[in-house]
Amino acid sequence: MSSRRNLANAIRALSMDAVQKAKSGHPGAPMGMADIAEVLWNDHMKHNPSSPQWADRDRFILSNGHGSMLLYSLLHLTGYDLPMEQLSSFRQLHSACAGHPEYGYAPGIETTTGPLGQGITNGVGFAMAEKLMADQFNKPGHKIVDHHTYVFLGDGCLMEGISHEACALAGTWGLGNLIAFWDDNNISIDGHIDGWYTDDTVKRFEAYGWHVVSVDGHDSDAINAAIVESKGVTDRPSMICCKTIIGFGSPNKSGSHDCHGAALGEEEVALVRKELNWPHAPFVIPDEVYAGWDAKTKGAAVEAEWNTRFDAYAKEYPAEAAEFKRRMAGELPANWKTAADALITETNAAAENLASRQASQKCIAALAPTLPEFLGGSADLTGSNLTSCADFKHVSGKEMGNYISYGVREFGMFAIMSGMTLHGGLIPFGGTFHMFSDYAKSALRMAALMKIRTIAVLTHDSIGQGEDGPTHQPVENTSAMRFIPNMDVWRPADSTETAGAWTKAVERMDGPTSLILSRQGLPFISRTDDQIAAISKGAYVISEAIGNADAIIIATGSEVNLAIKAQAELAEAGTQVRVVSMPSTNVFDRQDQGYKDSILTPGVKRVAVEAGVSDYWRKYVGLEGGVVGIDTFGESAPGGDVMKHFGFTVENVVKNVNDVL
Repeated sequence: MSSRRNLANAIRALSMDAVQKAKSGHPGAPMGMADIAEVLWNDHMKHNPSSPQWADRDRFILSNGHGSMLLYSLLHLTGYDLPMEQLSSFRQLHSACAGHPEYGYAPGIETTTGPLGQGITNGVGFAMAEKLMADQFNKPGHKIVDHHTYVFLGDGCLMEGISHEACALAGTWGLGNLIAFWDDNNISIDGHIDGWYTDDTVKRFEAYGWHVVSVDGHDSDAINAAIVESKGVTDRPSMICCKTIIGFGSPNKSGSHDCHGAALGEEEVALVRKELNWPHAPFVIPDEVYAGWDAKTKGAAVEAEWNTRFDAYAKEYPAEAAEFKRRMAGELPANWKTAADALITETNAAAENLASRQASQKCIAALAPTLPEFLGGSADLTGSNLTSCADFKHVSGKEMGNYISYGVREFGMFAIMSGMTLHGGLIPFGGTFHMFSDYAKSALRMAALMKIRTIAVLTHDSIGQGEDGPTHQPVENTSAMRFIPNMDVWRPADSTETAGAWTKAVERMDGPTSLILSRQGLPFISRTDDQIAAISKGAYVISEAIGNADAIIIATGSEVNLAIKAQAELAEAGTQVRVVSMPSTNVFDRQDQGYKDSILTPGVKRVAVEAGVSDYWRKYVGLEGGVVGIDTFGESAPGGDVMKHFGFTVENVVKNVNDVL
């Protein structure tokens, strides 16, 4: 059996060789953290390489994702389906071993970690999800949810502000199932960090309410003792500060930024082999090293033991066991379709004039009894976002529930939500003002990149927000959200469209949804059954022209009613106009060409109306069409006055239609 150091050296060799072959990558962190990884994965990680989605596995997150070869090496060595051919094609087109870990590319990658700080924040979400699921499903004598989330992170993760947002919450929530390992190597890309990072990390995390222990990151016994100690602390998260040497084993480049983000070079790689007494050729691992790493037998036994416990749980609590399996599989309840149809039908029948944020709250309240996996929240704006309802129990410190006040932490909230979704068993949604989606954009983008279901409730959607002024009036934000690949954006015109948007957001399994909702009241618009059904297509004719249309007005949100009023005035003057409501451009764009042409008739002039930047709409109206939009920042005044000031009036819409004709 190989020694611990020799097992760790397998990670170092694979990492430096893969980076060298690619002539691109970050060998330093994997070489520096290899000893920590060896102890954690061989002595503590509860996982089964043959069953990567086992519900009660420990989760491992490499927040310093640039060190991705560390994770790929671990997955390969312990027995996951990640063959050596993939490691040797590191960073090449279609390789499962991308430059940073990508969720879905290879089994065992729990989340995509690229932008620093988001991995640890996802980790907080994973740990919170485990705690919430344990609270909901564990019974006396039956612990079916009982695992840890382990996170490796570096100085860069700690420098990013999102780490403060998330780690402070982790302390407040008492996440004793979260253990983080700080790679304290004093190096970042620009060199020694003494000139830009001198925080007292120990005191910082103690102030958050974490348990903190410091160790030599190359002393396996000390690392093991620290993990054992941290696992014994169950009322708060743990930070293990590991003093390491970046690029450990490199005679000329270890301890410097030279090995942080570049290949070592052929000569240095050869010297490392001598230094580590690793005589094997690149990508060759001796059988005894594989034997020392293999986790398949142990993993199968651990999962089998859990299966036995789960069977006992299922005998005593059959309904809860079935519900647990459904939720961890990501399936909607059997009565979902009935509940969703009823929501839209009843909302339409109520015919209420409501702000879409108010309509959204009614949707949440209506769906919550059907969706026990609903996990609501807001970044300190619950009373404005209207994201809570009577059925929710609010999380309070270490007391669990199903509604979270995240505090003023928009970025952290959405990245935590991604971690919760990835853990499984929950459908998280979180609210903030649409203006602050800018703060959260990177987390929203990562959810879209990973194709996971999170729901953003973004209220106060336009210059109609009013008195708070241009700092709080999103002008470009809606279009910016639409430009994120795989993000579905809905800006509903009234309560019925809001209900349609909510049902689509819940049903969507392959990506996130952003609901863009108004502060101001919106008049109810009467629809036929066919029009109600067409909401799910992203755009439909909400008010048809009499005879052939001379022009088409496309509108969203609060501007749909304005477009219908303009249509009536144009008709009196003899101009026939079709009005199209387009609550989701993203969903409409996915429809077949026949449907799209039936809504936006080719050859008919078009005018788009939306209280936001105009350029986005050129894809629908063309250069010859018109756009009633806003390409400046807003003004501070009552919302109606601001809308009028910027030309969102019947007269101006009519003028724009006449101009294009």
